[in-house]
Amino acid sequence: MSRFWSSKTRELKPYVPGEQPREQRLIKLNTNELPYGPSPGALAAMRAACDDSLRLYPDPTGLALRQSIAQAYGLDVEQVFVGNGSDEVLAHAFQALLQQPAPLRFPDITYSFYPVYCGLYGIQSVRVPLADDLRLLPQAYQDNAGPIIFANPNAPTGIALPLADVEAIVAANPDHVVVIDEAYVDFGGESAVPLIARHDNLLVVHTLSKSRGLAGLRVGYAMGHADLIEGLTRVKDSFNSYPLDRVALAGAQAAIEDTDYLAECCARVAFTREKTVAAMREMGFDVLPSAANFIFARHAGRQAAELAGALRQRRIIVRHFQQPRIEQFLRISIGTDEEMDALCDALSGILADQGGC
Repeated sequence: MSRFWSSKTRELKPYVPGEQPREQRLIKLNTNELPYGPSPGALAAMRAACDDSLRLYPDPTGLALRQSIAQAYGLDVEQVFVGNGSDEVLAHAFQALLQQPAPLRFPDITYSFYPVYCGLYGIQSVRVPLADDLRLLPQAYQDNAGPIIFANPNAPTGIALPLADVEAIVAANPDHVVVIDEAYVDFGGESAVPLIARHDNLLVVHTLSKSRGLAGLRVGYAMGHADLIEGLTRVKDSFNSYPLDRVALAGAQAAIEDTDYLAECCARVAFTREKTVAAMREMGFDVLPSAANFIFARHAGRQAAELAGALRQRRIIVRHFQQPRIEQFLRISIGTDEEMDALCDALSGILADQGGC
């Protein structure tokens, strides 16, 4: 700790990202990346963008990318905002829209960046408990008492809230912004984007890091009423007018436009996910229903930390959260069929070892 730190810096409890190991011979199932890589069209677009034009600043508005997103979702371009990954987009939303007199509400078990942003921006918050089965309770958000943010499907549980329940929450809070973080929606959830036309208090945030296989590119976007988007833009232009470079803009636009590749990858992930869920349940795991590209599972006979350690010894990395209510769960990203077969073989061997992990 430096004596030059501000008081705010001293108080911060930063987000802890999932491990990015330098060892390449591991089966990496801990950070929910797509196992199949980006669209070939996106790769071609990025290569083509690597020319003499890189001496010029990129378009600060990301207009071409925003137009492609707007067309893909049936929106006006003024209803789309783009940023450097969905984490930056969310950060701007916290500062531009969620920093209100009323406390921000979000689930007690959800994306752990939300309380970090609250600490960074000095936002008062209330954590609303999930149900005993770790499902979000729509009735807990029906009082129009303050802004709301939640992930759908939720992370790290993978459980999706039906669209009718999402709209019930948005409609019950007309005086406050409701942010739906849909990082995983393409793998089996119902997007709230169609609700934007009926609700001016709704902001929906997406990322290219998951279903489009571009976690290394860092592109995210938000969709909502034009007034909400203007608020995000005001914050962005007070922080960094050029958050997306020329290569990122080109690759992201091509990825958005390649809907066939998106559908193919999501179908493959969903198929492998369900096959893995069935295999793990046969081994005695309790696996929550997932609409994401990961599963959340526990075993009554083994400690989660021990299972994670035993898998690591077998060169397989999964995510374990040492957090109340979920400390006995493992979050396991869906990899290729071969990787998930290796996971199940490893788990079977670990469970067969009655001497412990």
